[in-house]
Amino acid sequence: MSFDRLVLITRQTELEALIERFQTRSQAEFYLTQAGQDFQSIATRDLTYQAALSKIRTSIPGDLKVHVIERRMLSQYRFEARDVVVTLGQDGLVANTAKYLDGQPLVAVNPDPKTIDGVLLPVSVGDFPAVLRRVLTEAAAATAVTMAEARLSDGQVIRAVNDIFVGAAGHASARYRVQIGDRGEEQSSSGLIVSTGVGSTGWLRSIYAGAIAISRQLNPGLEFPQPEPLPWDANQLVFNVREPWPSMTTQAELVSGRLNGGRVLKLTSRMPSGGVIFGDGVQMDYLEFNAGAIAELGVADTRLCLITG
Repeated sequence: MSFDRLVLITRQTELEALIERFQTRSQAEFYLTQAGQDFQSIATRDLTYQAALSKIRTSIPGDLKVHVIERRMLSQYRFEARDVVVTLGQDGLVANTAKYLDGQPLVAVNPDPKTIDGVLLPVSVGDFPAVLRRVLTEAAAATAVTMAEARLSDGQVIRAVNDIFVGAAGHASARYRVQIGDRGEEQSSSGLIVSTGVGSTGWLRSIYAGAIAISRQLNPGLEFPQPEPLPWDANQLVFNVREPWPSMTTQAELVSGRLNGGRVLKLTSRMPSGGVIFGDGVQMDYLEFNAGAIAELGVADTRLCLITG
C-alpha cells in the first residue's frame, strides 16, 4: 500500500514541563538550583531530544504530508489507515500511541540510547532515514505485538500494549465477580492485572517477584523460579489478582491464570463508584467500572505493527 501521511508523535521534555510550570527557563533553573537539584542534566537531555527531533524531521521526504502532535493530544487525534506513525520518546510513548492505532506501521525511535533503555524502541535516530525508506517501499521488518483489550457491555473499549488494570481508584478495595468459562467467584482485592508478552517483563514480573519472595519465606529450602516471559507475539495473556481477600462473602481461588486465544475473563463490577479500567499505567485515560458494568478482557483483535528494521 502507499502512504498518504506521516504522523510524528513527540513528548514534552522535563525542561519544557518546567518552563510551562514556572513560565520562564530562568525561573525554572532558579527554583531547581535553590532546591539543590541538577538543572544542567535536565537542560542537556532537552538539547539531545531537540537535536533528535530536528534530525527526524529533516529525514522525512518532502513529498510526504507530515503531522506533528504532542502526546497529550493523542486521545483527540484521528489516525487514518494510510498513515505511517513515528514516535520519538520513551517506551511509554509507544504504549500510549499503540492503543489508538489499527494496524498502521509504527516506527519507534530512541532519542537518547545513553539514558533510555528502550525495550520498545528498536530504531535509532541514525538508522531512521533508512528504516523509513523501507517502510515506504513496504520492505521493512516488523513484529506483530499482541495487545490486551477490555470491552465494556456498553461498547466502550480500551487496549494496552503492556497491561490492563481493573480495580478501584485510590486505595479502596475493588469488589467484583470474576468468571472464566464455568468457573466464577466473588472477589475483594486491590485490583486485577491482565498482562501481555511485552508486559510480562514489567508489572507482571514484579507481581511474580513478590509472590516468589513470600513463598520462599513460607517454604524455606524450596526454590521458586521466576516464570519465563511470554513472547511479544504470543496469542495469550496472563492475569493475576492483587492481594485477594477471602471472607464470608468473597473467595480467593480464581486469582491467576492464562487467557489463550478467544478465552476471556469476565468481570462484573460490585462497586457503587470509583471503579476504573485503564491500560499501560495511564490512569487519566480510564473507563468507569461501577455497579452494573460488565467487562470482558482478552487478546485484542488488533495488534501493534512495530517496525524493527
